[in-house]
This record gives sequence, structure tokens and C-alpha cells, in this order.
Amino acid sequence: MKPTEKLILALPKGRILDEVLPLVNKAGIEPEADFFDPKSRKLQFATNIGGLDIIRVRAFDVATFVAFGAAHLGVVGNDVLMEYNYSDIYSPVDLQVGKCRLSLAVPKEIAGEQDPSSWSHVRVATKYPNLTRKYYAERGVQAEVIKLNGAMELAPSLGLCRRIVDLVSTGSTLKANGLKEVEILTEISSKLIVNRPAFKTQPEEISGWIDRFKHAVPSQ
Repeated sequence: MKPTEKLILALPKGRILDEVLPLVNKAGIEPEADFFDPKSRKLQFATNIGGLDIIRVRAFDVATFVAFGAAHLGVVGNDVLMEYNYSDIYSPVDLQVGKCRLSLAVPKEIAGEQDPSSWSHVRVATKYPNLTRKYYAERGVQAEVIKLNGAMELAPSLGLCRRIVDLVSTGSTLKANGLKEVEILTEISSKLIVNRPAFKTQPEEISGWIDRFKHAVPSQ
């Protein structure tokens, strides 16, 4: 990264953004007005920090932008980090927001059949194919994973498959669709992530932002 190049902070769209913004503000970052304008078509936003811009992208894309150096810092859940396992991402700060869990859920009527020791093959719908395959492989089961990007809860009722792996917060959506959470694959919270090569070339600048976010988290 050239010394005159702006740092880019990638933030996730969706509900996590509302939880992350107070920490961004505590770290001393104030996005320009267009960032909060729902009619704005801008994708990159200036901040009150001359050398720092913000981009707002899908959570899964935050990790990709940071891993490949298009963004230097980002905020993303450890579910995404575990799914992609990018070697060029360093996650120094747990921001203690966006807490939920990645869970296996099934229709209530088969919830008692969760003994994979006798299975050889299962079909599962999820947007986490790598984590799901790993989960079943550790139990000696080959998983046929159907990749969906949303509406996972519909898969069992429409006959696509009987099992899903999805994010769960309160469990109310599962319950409303006749599903039961039967096992937690991992607990999730959002992390501040850093591009490793950028950290090596701009250690003082990146370290400064790491420290700011550490101090913005109440428990740290």
C-alpha cells in the first residue's frame, strides 16, 4: 500500500451494521451524510478522517475485500471467517456485537433422530457449505450440501431436504416454520479484521486503528 493511499474500512450491510456503528463512532470515525441516506447509490463513503473511507457490502464480501487487499480493515462475523478461512486475514479484536449462533435445525417430528453414527449420507441446505461438510465429516457422514442464500427454513417444508444449517438468534423463525434447533455448530460474534500484508506495510497506522477499536469495546 502506498503511503498516500487511503485506508478502506469494509462494513457489513444488514442488522449488524446498526450494532457496529456505535463502535465505529467511539473509534472516532464519522461517515459522510450519504452513508445514512437510503436513497444514495454511493458504495464508497468519505469520513471525518482524511485518510479513511468506508465501503458497505454484504457480510460475506467483507472478508473477500479484506483478504485480497481491496479493503484494509473490516467487520465480519467469525462464521464467515471460518467458512472461508482466508490466510491473509488477521482478526485482532472481538467487537462483542452481532452475537448469534450457527445451528443445525430439523423438523420437530424428526428432532429425536439426530444420531449420525448410523448414517452414511445426508442432504443439508445452508449458505455455509464448508462448515457444514466439516461438521458432518467429523462424524463420519458424507453431506450433500445444497447452497442457499436465504429462506433456509423453507427447505424442509417444501421437500428440498430435511436438515438446514443456519444462523439462529432467538429461534422464533425456526419455531414459526416447524423446525427445532438440535445442535450448535459454533457461537458467533463480529470481529475487526485486518489485511495481513497491509499490516506489514503500514504497521503503525493499522495498529492505531486496532487500538481504537479495542478501546471502543466496553469489555476491553
